[in-house]
Amino acid sequence: MLNEVFGGRLAVIGMGYIGLPTATVLATRGIQVVGVDVNPRIVDAISRGEAPFIEPDLQVAVSGAVAMGRLSMSREMPEADAYIIAVPTPFNPDHTADLSYVQAAAEQVAAKLQPGNIVVLESTSPPGTTEKVSQWIGAVRPDLKMPHVVGSNADIFVAHCPERVLPGRIMIEMITNNRVVGGLTTACAIKAASIYRVFSQGEILLTDAASAEMAKLVENAYRDVNIAFANELSLITESLRLDVWEVIKLANQHPRVNVLSPGPGVGGHCIPVDPWFIVAAAPDLAKLIRTAREVNDHKPHHVAEQVINKARRFRSPAIACLGLTFKANVDDIRESPAVEVVGLIAGALPEVEIMVADPYVPELPKELQSNANLRLVNAGEAVDAADIIVLLVEHDAFKALRHTRHNGKVVYDTRGAWA
Repeated sequence: MLNEVFGGRLAVIGMGYIGLPTATVLATRGIQVVGVDVNPRIVDAISRGEAPFIEPDLQVAVSGAVAMGRLSMSREMPEADAYIIAVPTPFNPDHTADLSYVQAAAEQVAAKLQPGNIVVLESTSPPGTTEKVSQWIGAVRPDLKMPHVVGSNADIFVAHCPERVLPGRIMIEMITNNRVVGGLTTACAIKAASIYRVFSQGEILLTDAASAEMAKLVENAYRDVNIAFANELSLITESLRLDVWEVIKLANQHPRVNVLSPGPGVGGHCIPVDPWFIVAAAPDLAKLIRTAREVNDHKPHHVAEQVINKARRFRSPAIACLGLTFKANVDDIRESPAVEVVGLIAGALPEVEIMVADPYVPELPKELQSNANLRLVNAGEAVDAADIIVLLVEHDAFKALRHTRHNGKVVYDTRGAWA
């Protein structure tokens, strides 16, 4: 049983940046997978064999899985032997977790469950969420014995297996990274691990569900704290008129020091969100984690303020903002500090022309479309026409721009790409 490999029919609920790659990797290894999503555009695109977002190697894998008949799509919950829930877990205005998507998915899965089925929560969640999934299912299906009530005598196996992949490397890291699988019982963890044993080349570490949930939050809080140190350092060196990149390069000569690079903030679905779940779980104790979040949340405002102050020295300036995604060479704008910076500048300078360029973003995000002074153009046009150039994302296309195009212009490089 410990080395069991799953071989049944599987449904993945939520076909986003984690759900789709997970479904595709399983399908290409012979598992019959049904992807479930409420967005008809996503359902239709994947059904045609098209990946609805950019990720290296994903398009080929999706196309192949659909062509082989191993990956199909539905807007309705199918019958399956196992279910992976990979829906969003955003935070509420008070920074507590919004678990409404997880609850809705669990209740829809509940209607289809049969004894022996496996339910895995992949969505990043506060400790105790996996147990709530079991409770929500039990409330809909009182005929089933659930592990949060009867332990190892349960009819259904419920576990948590958080993803830990980097956008731009998802298809590689999903296979090579170690996986943590936390069950509500030991049997739950073993059963859930059988799914990941289908494709995982990394070590599969079994634990309890709450520890698995907390481990994922700790991973991202650790990174957030380290980024906050770099971002705070950039503020301090700026006030002292020092070059932060030079200071970090020199400090990193120490054999046990590795200061990260600062930026305009922190983006993506995980790092700006997950540490708040720890803070919410222990608000009186998570002082460092809370402070790190506040430092990183403030950084876009500082960047925007610097640009606004520079612009007010011109009579009629043109500003080029390069980048909208949360990191380089991907199309993901979730929680992007670049989007926030552009919005703050446009709102403060409604009379100033602001050109925005990003080779991975075909149209302005919804939150920016109401700003009449914003225009999406190509990078070359933006740089040539601008008085002020703001580099917000270090896309390769931006780093390749000739530095001679910057001559005579104010350049604010938030990433150190042109340092």
